[in-house]
Amino acid sequence: MQILMVAAENDAIKGAKVGGVADVVRDVPTALAMLGHNVDVIIPDYGNYTHVYESNKLATFYVPFSGHHEEVTLNEIYTDKGELTVRQLILSHPLFTSGGIGRVYLDDPSDRPFSSDATKYALFCAAVTQGIYEQHIIMPDVLHLHDWHSALVAVLCEYNEKYHELKQIHTVYTVHNLALQGIRPFKHDESSLEHWFSSLSYDGQLICDPRYPHCFNPMRAAINLADKVHLVSPTYALEVLEQSNFNQGFFGGEGLELDLKKASFDGKVVGILNGCDYQNIPNVKVSNETLLKSAKSSLLAWMSIEVHVKSVHYIAIERINDWLNRGTFDGPLITSIGRLTDQKVLLLRENIGRPDTFSQILHHLDANKGKMIILGSGDKQIELELTQLMAKHDNFLFLNGYGQNLSDSLYELGDIFLMPSSFEPCGISQMLALRSGQPCLVHSVGGLKDTVKHLDNGFSFNGNSITEQQENLITTFKQSLNIFKSQPSQWKKIVTNAKKSRFNWQDSAKAYIENLY
Repeated sequence: MQILMVAAENDAIKGAKVGGVADVVRDVPTALAMLGHNVDVIIPDYGNYTHVYESNKLATFYVPFSGHHEEVTLNEIYTDKGELTVRQLILSHPLFTSGGIGRVYLDDPSDRPFSSDATKYALFCAAVTQGIYEQHIIMPDVLHLHDWHSALVAVLCEYNEKYHELKQIHTVYTVHNLALQGIRPFKHDESSLEHWFSSLSYDGQLICDPRYPHCFNPMRAAINLADKVHLVSPTYALEVLEQSNFNQGFFGGEGLELDLKKASFDGKVVGILNGCDYQNIPNVKVSNETLLKSAKSSLLAWMSIEVHVKSVHYIAIERINDWLNRGTFDGPLITSIGRLTDQKVLLLRENIGRPDTFSQILHHLDANKGKMIILGSGDKQIELELTQLMAKHDNFLFLNGYGQNLSDSLYELGDIFLMPSSFEPCGISQMLALRSGQPCLVHSVGGLKDTVKHLDNGFSFNGNSITEQQENLITTFKQSLNIFKSQPSQWKKIVTNAKKSRFNWQDSAKAYIENLY
């Protein structure tokens, strides 16, 4: 079977990763290839990758876009993964590096959300479609699109008469993050569907946003036009069929639940859990002291690129020095790694529900002589709130950035991994923590529910409102500390089960073939 995966990210290429979709696009093609299939993966060229990797120029061709014919170059690049049956393809155009070399996503003002990225990925999708049409890209048996960034491929295949033959390709659409839908106007804007493709004859009722009917919703379009719709965990595939209810702390279909229900009724919706890499596990030998010294080095590096010293880095340096002077860690180490968004930390925020949830957690942790380290960046207000909490609690260290070595060390050293996401389509961090034998404390939603079992390989909680979820989070956290401190045999069993937990890409790939392709 010839499979073409179209995505915005791919961690097989250095610098082309922002989130978990990059891990999926890196790993699942190899698993599919091991089953005997040929897989091409294509993304935009964000970083002049032909200067980084050995490459082969496959074609230069012209793509109709926004009233012009844009010259696009297709290259195959040879990464260090060495697969013979997975081809890494990139499309190069100045628009793909317009935000700076190496930058994947751009920030737009709140009154024009997604405008820059939407235009960039519209050209990317047009180039992919034209590349298939002109046979520069091998005609696939399966066209697998990932998230809203690649959704326009399905729209062009459906509504552009020139690509009529491409409608016969079996199309799969994977939803990695339903909260980001890439919505843009149909017209009257330079970043709009009709500006990009002025002659496109489309069915607006099928591809409009249900809340803003004058806008084009690429995610809704792909859900309605694809042959199969893939959600990245079985539980999340059920959750998205229901309407979101913020007051109850439930995040479901995000406005697309009716389309997803219809797709489910038609037998199109499939929930398959993402996998985790168990072959290339980092060989990390680290102590608390070396972790802190490594964190200090990272902080100094982050500080060196700023004109002014950020308070978050200054306080973190002071905290590390204090911890180093005190010597050994006497209690549990709680860790958390990830993007700082409401999805990840809503239940911990001071202006939501119970205002002291995070402070209570840190208080209970302090009573058990424990410490917490959070590694991540994202929403500036959340960063500020965590900085203020770090100033108030001397058992909390907030590392406002990211480093792979730091991440690997935290997975290895931590005793409990905290992941109280309000929703989680699949999640990779909990799998990486479990892989290192670190039990996870999670909100029992989406992929977290499918991977972490309460008192088996970790701890979980739920609730019918945000306040109830926060209360249950605190209760479950106290329970986990008690087992860690007072029930060593049960704790050892939970740690053993965590380390034995397996979510193999080979199983996921087989499910892809059987249920999606």
